[in-house]
Amino acid sequence: MNILFKIGFNIIIKKINLLSINYQKIFFLSILLGEKSFRAKQIIKYVYSFYSDNLNLIKNINIKTFKKFQKIIFIRTLNIYKIQYSYDGTIKFIMEINKKKIETIYIPEKKRFTLCISSQIGCFVGCDFCFTSKQGFNRNLYTSEIISQIWNVFKFIIKKKINFITNIVIMGMGEPLLNFSNIVSSILIMRDKYCFNFSKRVITLSTVGIVPALDKLKNFVDIKLALSLHASNDKIRNIIIPFNKKYNIKSILKSAKKYIKNSKANKNGVTIEYVMLDGINDKYKYAYQLAFLLKNISCKINLIPWNKFLKSKYKCSSIKRINNFSKILLKFGFIVTIRKNRGIDINAACGQLSGEIFNNTNFLL
Repeated sequence: MNILFKIGFNIIIKKINLLSINYQKIFFLSILLGEKSFRAKQIIKYVYSFYSDNLNLIKNINIKTFKKFQKIIFIRTLNIYKIQYSYDGTIKFIMEINKKKIETIYIPEKKRFTLCISSQIGCFVGCDFCFTSKQGFNRNLYTSEIISQIWNVFKFIIKKKINFITNIVIMGMGEPLLNFSNIVSSILIMRDKYCFNFSKRVITLSTVGIVPALDKLKNFVDIKLALSLHASNDKIRNIIIPFNKKYNIKSILKSAKKYIKNSKANKNGVTIEYVMLDGINDKYKYAYQLAFLLKNISCKINLIPWNKFLKSKYKCSSIKRINNFSKILLKFGFIVTIRKNRGIDINAACGQLSGEIFNNTNFLL
């Protein structure tokens, strides 16, 4: 909604969705309206404590002041189109934007409760092993649409009385660094102590490596970084991630090293994500190649068993192959984990997100 309003004689602003700005900007609006600064805290507490999208329910602001704010602010959240539940406790929220769908995944574990959020409708990168890429690219999500995913799930959690989110991973649909400005403003809201108040160490951004964006990210936010590498050489990566032809492995790792150099969030190193594709990137020689490639970068390696989707030509590496690949990397002193994929029965696992609705039996074919 882009309606212009005039304040005073010379200042014209757009009507603003409160889910698109942090406390600092609400504070500025309060001053702009000639109100006391504490009004900003009153409003933001309403948004992030009571989780109501009805401004008329605000009770702690007098009518005259409320009417001033009502002219320039509003709250609009994404519509939750469908909620699907996995046998393993994973919950998939399918949210609707102008008849398009995005997916947000709540992943509960014993001590960690992770929310995986999307940054785009579809994806521009075109990874061949990812179902999101098969949907093509529609558009970037706005800040309010990114934040709305978290806001909606928090509201759901409060209502259902389940465990609160401890970690945010920007690993859903889309490439976050191709939506740079909206992602940065969203992270500032996630980090804001008056909003979600997440620590920099519990927010992880996953990227295939958009070098110019990664180079400037350090000037805006410090969060944990995960690199979707998925290959130990450019020849293979060019095939499975065509975007590699624009920014190759060497340039991506160089950029990542610069980012983590002064990063407190990445003091234990960046996460290298490596999907295990049978006969493609899982030969043992590639494990040795990967070890050599990463020898000078502080990192841990996360091996990801590939998750199937309809009409894909790929197969997941065998458990034996994945374990042996891991053992080779361990010999070189790397910290290696094998991802436990969650929500497979509802198509909520890594690489399966599409914004399409499937019956649980579809992927058992």
